[in-house]
Amino acid sequence: MKLVSKKLSDTHKLAGKIAKQVLKNGPHQKHARVVALVGDLGAGKTAFAQGFAKALGIKRHLPSPTFLIFRSYKLQTTGFASLYHVDAYRIDDVGELEVIDFDKVLADPRNIVLVEWADKIKKILPSDTIWVDFAHGKKESERVIAIRNK
Repeated sequence: MKLVSKKLSDTHKLAGKIAKQVLKNGPHQKHARVVALVGDLGAGKTAFAQGFAKALGIKRHLPSPTFLIFRSYKLQTTGFASLYHVDAYRIDDVGELEVIDFDKVLADPRNIVLVEWADKIKKILPSDTIWVDFAHGKKESERVIAIRNK
């Protein structure tokens, strides 16, 4: 599925729809629910993450965790305990994630994991990850957003 977001609020709305679908589907039996965000700098990944978090009931501002690698947020929703917002931009090797026990985050079915720059750690993400690709549109505020399963 491919969509054109003409403004920030469109990106937030799309993210909210996907977040609500994740909640509706509930926890996975074997691992966390993962949404992978891919695209150039400034293409809308963090804006999407902010809309996604808001739809999950997170009221705090969701900054990009570039220098922290990830931030966690407690969820008040049924079935899920935490949202992990991950930024893999600075990751050169997936082994770097061992230090922060990222494998445990991915293994817990009560987690939702939202990964910016997910293509950098693709090989460790579950096969049923939801992939969201971002590209700049023709106009400055436009973004082309494609959702895929692989």
